[in-house]
Amino acid sequence: MNPQKKNIYFVSDAHLGARFHQNPLSVEKKLVRWLDCVKEDAMAIYFLGDMFDYWYEYKYVVPKGFVRFLGKLAELSDNGVELHFFIGNHDIWMFDYLTKEIGATIHRGVLTIDLLGKRFFLGHGDEVDYRSKMFRFVRALFRNKFCQCLYAGIHPRWTFGFALGWSLSSRKSGLKNESSVYQGESSEYLVQFAKTYLQTHPDINFFIFGHRHIMLDLMLSRSSRILVAGDWMQHFSYIVWNGEALFLDQFEIE
Repeated sequence: MNPQKKNIYFVSDAHLGARFHQNPLSVEKKLVRWLDCVKEDAMAIYFLGDMFDYWYEYKYVVPKGFVRFLGKLAELSDNGVELHFFIGNHDIWMFDYLTKEIGATIHRGVLTIDLLGKRFFLGHGDEVDYRSKMFRFVRALFRNKFCQCLYAGIHPRWTFGFALGWSLSSRKSGLKNESSVYQGESSEYLVQFAKTYLQTHPDINFFIFGHRHIMLDLMLSRSSRILVAGDWMQHFSYIVWNGEALFLDQFEIE
């Protein structure tokens, strides 16, 4: 193991390609600059979902664009950096393209893992959202293999436009309802999930999620914390773990 590579990074919710971005290309370039900054000391990078606003892999076709981001990922992988992608609720349809092309590991659910001596519980965050029956129904529908096969039969000119338009509408609705604002310890479902989970799994030191588009670092007990990674839409934030300290930071914030 290269002793210079001592940090593990967590980042989520770039929503690359989203129509919500005023300048989607500038967001991608900023993300690539961040990857350039961390590549020398990164052991691993965990992308905690919704890095793409929409992603669907057909048998011989993947979405156009993102060449700077994907090229930088290939460079990192070629230089020994572990890359882990969690599927989010926007980029559910990752199959084997990133694994075959850049050697990334795809995670389709939550992951409990030991990293540099501490126990982590990782996920996008939608996996543990049990508040809305409709949300759970749509999530199950999108993950159903038969429905995915039916969807793949629709020409991309229709599916891409539909998906990006739906995402834009959903994001505007979320901002209007202040869903990306911290709701308080007693109301944040990720916090409530972590507290409940700790009752039966007290060995978890850190819960890390994306999805909520908030920056959060909260003590749950004397030995456990929950962190929410923010996003690359307004916060340009990420989480760093070096074996001793775990902290949130932001990139190129004036």
